[in-house]
Amino acid sequence: MRIDLHTHSTASDGTDTPAELVANAAAAGLDVVALTDHDTVGGHAEATAALPEGLTLVTGAELSCRVDGVSLHMLAYLFDPSEPELARERELVRDDRVPRAQAMVRKLRELDVPVTWEQVARIAGDGSVGRPHVATALVELGVVDTVSDAFTPAWLGNGGRAYADKHELDPFDAIRLVKAAGGVTVFAHPLAVKRGAVVPESVIARLAAAGLDGIEVDHMDHDEPTRARLRGLAAELGLLPTGSSDYHGSRKTVRLGEYTTDPEIYGEITRRATGAFPVPGAGGPVPA
Repeated sequence: MRIDLHTHSTASDGTDTPAELVANAAAAGLDVVALTDHDTVGGHAEATAALPEGLTLVTGAELSCRVDGVSLHMLAYLFDPSEPELARERELVRDDRVPRAQAMVRKLRELDVPVTWEQVARIAGDGSVGRPHVATALVELGVVDTVSDAFTPAWLGNGGRAYADKHELDPFDAIRLVKAAGGVTVFAHPLAVKRGAVVPESVIARLAAAGLDGIEVDHMDHDEPTRARLRGLAAELGLLPTGSSDYHGSRKTVRLGEYTTDPEIYGEITRRATGAFPVPGAGGPVPA
């Protein structure tokens, strides 16, 4: 089985619609794909309706969190999307995304970058606006070569010159809320130092003690020594090690299924979940 547990669609900051995403996942030879848009479940219905036979969909979201002044992302899988407290927190984060993106545009203009809010809004379309949309505007303007190049201290990286804060969950609250909604939590790209500051291992240990289920080990922003370090940490703390592409369509160079999760780890994630269950494909269009 080939299992990719971290992807994004146009419901947040990917370039594939949810329907295109599941079709492309099947075409890439995946057996399981998780749709984990930022702080939203808005793409799940479309992805489910379009799910090709032979592909299983894991519903989820990537939750924006902050602890000790450091931003981090928490992958939440197979939770009940109607659970009111978690739904309310997701809405608070989404509502803060527009003013946050507008603040980044203002900071960029103060740095003599001729970006406009209209440009960013056009790039975001109907999706939940975020930093990748601002980063794409910088690529369009020739300020940086790639979206990843914008996620540095010089521009939009955590604490960078044009970075702006937004409402973010305390990760300990996120774990509690996701568990209350029957879901499973995995700390996304925990040591992606190129993005900015990361939490120390002592915080990961505290999160594990609070009920964190896993950490994302195999990821494009982790080099081989970092992956080895994280694999050892997962074993030490009793955490599930996952792997995934963090696919954003054409916004990043990583391919669907470039990094994957071991089937036994996936099985344990599904065993722990009670809020929702993986959806087997049985009626969407077959990819060409």
